[in-house]
Amino acid sequence: MSTPITNPLRIGLRQERVIPPQCLIIFGASGDLAHRKLIPALFELFKQRRLPSEFAILGCARRAWSDEDFRSKMTDALGNVSKESPEAWEKFCSGLFYESVDLQEQEGINNLKNRLDAIDRLKATHNNRTFYLSVSPNFYGITCRALADSGLLNDPKRSRLVIEKPFGRDYSSAQSLNKLVLNCCQESQVFRIDHYLGKETVQNILVLRFANTIFEPIWNRNYISSVQITASETVGVEERAGYYETSGALRDMVQNHLTQMLAITSMEPPGHFDPEAIRNEKAKVLQAARLANENIPSECCIRGQYNKGGTSDDPVLGYREEPGVNPKSTTETYVAMKLFIDNWRWQGVPFYIRTGKRLAKRLSEVVLTFREAPVHLFDAAGGSPTSNQLVLRIQPNEGAEFRFEVKSPGSGMRSRPVEMEFSYDESFGEPSDEGYVRLLADAMLGDPTLFTRNDEVEAAWRLYTPVLEIIEDNPALLPIYQYEARTWGPAAADALIGKDNLLWRRP
Repeated sequence: MSTPITNPLRIGLRQERVIPPQCLIIFGASGDLAHRKLIPALFELFKQRRLPSEFAILGCARRAWSDEDFRSKMTDALGNVSKESPEAWEKFCSGLFYESVDLQEQEGINNLKNRLDAIDRLKATHNNRTFYLSVSPNFYGITCRALADSGLLNDPKRSRLVIEKPFGRDYSSAQSLNKLVLNCCQESQVFRIDHYLGKETVQNILVLRFANTIFEPIWNRNYISSVQITASETVGVEERAGYYETSGALRDMVQNHLTQMLAITSMEPPGHFDPEAIRNEKAKVLQAARLANENIPSECCIRGQYNKGGTSDDPVLGYREEPGVNPKSTTETYVAMKLFIDNWRWQGVPFYIRTGKRLAKRLSEVVLTFREAPVHLFDAAGGSPTSNQLVLRIQPNEGAEFRFEVKSPGSGMRSRPVEMEFSYDESFGEPSDEGYVRLLADAMLGDPTLFTRNDEVEAAWRLYTPVLEIIEDNPALLPIYQYEARTWGPAAADALIGKDNLLWRRP
């Protein structure tokens, strides 16, 4: 076990990356995301002394709350988090404000502008404003137009726009939304957020690849035989049935989270560590990606839906039995896909991605399987030697492990696999920040490195739109396979990867 150490780089970054005076405006402040993720992340930044003293948060929604109502609601919502540091919370709360706003009414827009001016004077935020759209995607266009028409996005150096996923529903809608947004402000002002990119372990993929000479030379088709990317959840649809019924796993997870992990894992080395250089390479690799066989949908995509499962003591409802779900729903809660990247580095290497709800274990990881040794010189303890694997654990148990063959004890020359492991908790002795902590700080700093650019978003949607069109126009070609809750998904997904004589990793 490694000795816990203090991470000087992390401390240095906190000291150097000073957020300027700022007002963060949260549209949809009465919703779930605000009290579950955004306010806790901002409070964490406050406790780490990474927020300036000239800082304010203005919550906006249609509900007729006062400032005190908003502060009280957030105090109740955060529960123990606010009670653990009561003095810090009380000071943080003094910077919380609320304005009831209907952006479809001119009076509401005028009131918002007046309130922002008043907060600027009170908190000396120097008109630096970050607008966070934590609203239904149906209101992205309305909100952007209202902010632009009122002049609140006119200054590209002082005004920023953070937009939550999903950014569009397919390629054409993403194009239309990009056009609308970029008619309201400049691309440099737009921060399309994907909280997976805020995870320390996702960012670690870049460091692992490009800071270590032992990995980059073998990070290609000559040495790697396949790549698996998994994001599995043990929870069901819970209270998101209304949203999930119109999205499904493909739109909810694959197009954004898993595709971003795909891009970071497979991108070319950027010329230098610069936001646009990194985003250029991510866009290029997504533009080179394709479905394994678009003409035979079942060879590139498997869709599943969880059925009831669990035990007699702890039964689990099936998806169609969940509150708010259509009893005849054909919405997928599981997706497994096979992709290729047609470029020099990855030509011919299959990329398998899968995600699902009510699976056997909660985990997110990237698994790179290396080609077998050309000649098997030694007998293996369990049959044939296992392929070397590098496993990048995104969550939980953040870290990495490398599996390789060693000599098994005894008089013979037999090999067996062992694992060499790195753990964030053991190595650094401190928990990683939650993704929103890093991303909110970066947005207010104007650093777009971990946010998706317009061409990235469109390339991702273009990749999956053929599958979405089949689901809508000819769903019989991509049927829904039922799988028991708390298992690893439908057998059809095993058959998809089994055609290449491979197995899904089941840790």
